[in-house]
Amino acid sequence: MAITVYSAAACVQCSATYREMEKRGLSYTVINVDETPVAREDLARLGYRQLPVVTAGESHWSGFRPDRIRELAAATA
Repeated sequence: MAITVYSAAACVQCSATYREMEKRGLSYTVINVDETPVAREDLARLGYRQLPVVTAGESHWSGFRPDRIRELAAATA
């Protein structure tokens, strides 16, 4: 399952998300919305106003969500 983290520079919650995913052994791709304006527009159209936004298969959420990361790690184990 492909995991993507949409983030921005100096985003504390983004950094916490990376650390939690690495702790759980999850591989992910980062898209910096500061460098990819179309990604920022896509997230806004989906109603997201907070970073990070994490997508994994059909699942997606925003903000630092260790509970969702744990669920994702369990599902990929």
